[in-house]
Amino acid sequence: MLEPETPIRPPPDDRPPADPPETAPGKTSGLLRLVGGGVITGAADDDPSAIGTYASAGAKFGLGFLWIAPVLLPMMVVVVYVSAKLGQVYGKGLFAAIRDRYPRWVLYPMVLGAFAGNVIEAAANLGGIGAALNLLVPLPVPLIVVIAAAVILALQILGSYALLRRLFRWLALALFAYVAAAIMARPDPGEVLYRTVVPRLTLDSDALTMIVACIGTSLSAYVYTWQSNQEVEEEIGQGRHRWRQRKGATDAELQRTRREVITGMLFSNLILYCIILSTGVTLHPAGQTAIDSAAQAASALEPLAGSGAKVLFALGIVGVGFLAVPVMTTGAAYDLVQGLGREGSLHARPSEAKLFYGTIAAVTVVAVGLNFLGFNPMRALVWSGVVQGFSVPPLLFLMMLMTNDRRMMGERVNGRLVNLLGWATVAVTFAATVCLVGSWIIG
Repeated sequence: MLEPETPIRPPPDDRPPADPPETAPGKTSGLLRLVGGGVITGAADDDPSAIGTYASAGAKFGLGFLWIAPVLLPMMVVVVYVSAKLGQVYGKGLFAAIRDRYPRWVLYPMVLGAFAGNVIEAAANLGGIGAALNLLVPLPVPLIVVIAAAVILALQILGSYALLRRLFRWLALALFAYVAAAIMARPDPGEVLYRTVVPRLTLDSDALTMIVACIGTSLSAYVYTWQSNQEVEEEIGQGRHRWRQRKGATDAELQRTRREVITGMLFSNLILYCIILSTGVTLHPAGQTAIDSAAQAASALEPLAGSGAKVLFALGIVGVGFLAVPVMTTGAAYDLVQGLGREGSLHARPSEAKLFYGTIAAVTVVAVGLNFLGFNPMRALVWSGVVQGFSVPPLLFLMMLMTNDRRMMGERVNGRLVNLLGWATVAVTFAATVCLVGSWIIG
């Protein structure tokens, strides 16, 4: 357990009961349940931006960058947990909660930063999808980006995102090829263990940029927005349409959230670790210290798949990309409508939430347009992580304040362990970004 729980006040009288576990939204059955929802969720968290960033880190710094995985794990867990807890207990999404609690001069810069980060991240991920599919399909990358974005947007507007998720989350499992590739590359176990606990880095601008990029892509602002709002969406799906009905959380609900968060982040971190390990063992010793193309990133899978490495890499990027891009564009829509004091929900039809769905469409169009500016797709994935890294500290700072505010959380304020991990994460992320800016100025 992440924190000792205190008794919670009874929920409001008109709070409808939640669906039983076997029928609750988001639950799976059969083989999918056997595989484990947490495993799939964790794999899907490693979006194309994350893959590009971790692969670049391994190629540039080799095994000397493995230490970032165990450092990031508790940070990933606490960030996702407090965002989920905020939505679950307070009953509103992140920016709706910030609007309720803080003045507009705090709200609007936060909305602008998160919104811009979502747009840039969506653009980079669409570019990553295009670059990966270009390994298999002889079409220009910009054209592939347009087609992929059109398919994703059509499925969102037509209300079939659930179908999209079911179809593509299996493709996310292709990322486990990096686990096998890391093993089959036969690294020295002693050196792997040593480099996991002892960093080998010179803290110059390149290293600091990569650290901030890894922090940003692992703790992306869109994760906060999405996680808090998905807790609200689940409540709405259970018939709790009014805010008063959604406030509060049972012990069982919070326990389920902790289990899912810990399981998902453990598997996400495992993929992170193995991507750095596989590229650090295969690309770095060969002198490929800069990944400029999807083909170079795919070559890290050659110890496992040989000539099929391109296919596995493309499937993994496309699978997680088709999961992540809707999360980012929808996250941007949540940011905007909540910042303006409006409502928006995936349970509403487009005609009932015109601003919400219009924002999704507009963000998708802008994200596609950014791919026509001529940026290198693989480098854009890394720099999108850097942009996200700058938005992490202030948003996490506000989340920690809100989840310790009894006016918002009642008796469900954070316990000692969550506060220790949360405030330490705030300090580390602030320090990393300050050091990076300092290195740019000095350099």
